[in-house]
Amino acid sequence: MRGYSAAGPVYTAAWVTWPGRVRRCPGGGAGAGSGARGVRGGGERAAAARSVPCALPWAPSAGAAHCPPVLVPLRDARPLYNAPLAGPRQAASHGVGAGERAAPRSQTPAPASSTARTAAPCRGLCRRAPKATMKTEVCSVAFLKAVFAEFLATLIFVFFGLGSALKWPSALPSILQISMAFGLAIGTMAQALGPVSGGHINPAITLALLIGNQISLLRAVFYVAAQLVGAIAGAGILYALVPTNARGNLAVNAINNNTTPGQAVAVELILTFQLALCIFSSTDSRRTSPVGSPALSIGLSVTLGHLVGIYFTGCSMNPARSFGPAVVMNRFSPSHWVFWVGPIVGATMAAILYFYLLFPTSLSRSDRIAVIKGTYEPENIGRV
Repeated sequence: MRGYSAAGPVYTAAWVTWPGRVRRCPGGGAGAGSGARGVRGGGERAAAARSVPCALPWAPSAGAAHCPPVLVPLRDARPLYNAPLAGPRQAASHGVGAGERAAPRSQTPAPASSTARTAAPCRGLCRRAPKATMKTEVCSVAFLKAVFAEFLATLIFVFFGLGSALKWPSALPSILQISMAFGLAIGTMAQALGPVSGGHINPAITLALLIGNQISLLRAVFYVAAQLVGAIAGAGILYALVPTNARGNLAVNAINNNTTPGQAVAVELILTFQLALCIFSSTDSRRTSPVGSPALSIGLSVTLGHLVGIYFTGCSMNPARSFGPAVVMNRFSPSHWVFWVGPIVGATMAAILYFYLLFPTSLSRSDRIAVIKGTYEPENIGRV
């Protein structure tokens, strides 16, 4: 818009529409390139009123006569000008370059609005981002990488963890050695592969995040399958590499020291509860306070659990860790269910406490359903 001051002409920002040869926008507005005929004089005001105005957020170097990459429909718009701009004047903010030109004389002035809405691209000119679906998530390369990362991380974690607990004839492992090995293994994998998949490496944590409305159902299913297969692969590789005299039972979890199944479930529940709370709090993107290194925190939490839990159950805290060596050694004790029920219940309780009571999210019911379906997209953020 052009005005005058003591120092000379002043130019301010404006919205523009596209009369003349126009193409209809999806909402009834106009975009450059169709065969509709322009109007002049009073007819221009009527055409501007009939069309849905579109905001034009394009690069400063692009001329106003070019179609913008995104057209944003505006609600409650009102005409800013009563007559078209006279000549190829600038309609830009103070100090813009000469490459930013206003619409030609045949163009009508645009209506203005105080609120811009979600993008509604012009048909044939601007491409709308594909709507998120379950199929879109599963078929994406990022999803496949994440599933593979969970498989690989669990394989390495189980290999190093079980390897530290082997009964070598020359020296039996200490409780501290086993605890440190499991903690360092989980911390290393969380640091290395966490950015790819989130670094769950534990079916109990994956199911807890599902209950906490943090991941989709489909992703949880694929993650748990990858973790279980990775645990079997890690235990199988270790079984093939270790000499027979050191193999023992491959550190299969079992109830020790006259512990009852009820006591074992309670111990596994408490150990996994503290681990899950540590994971949720140290990786929560909403936190503004310093959290240090999440990988280090998680590793120390696993170490803490093993320092206590080994005396009771050999310390599982992870159904995949118990399942892998049990499959390879074909040693499923009657109390094997303890190493599923305890960790899953403990992690689930931690998720309910953290995500619904202590630090609840502000998602609506429809958004929560979309997260479970894998179709949720945060507002104003497009899918890459």
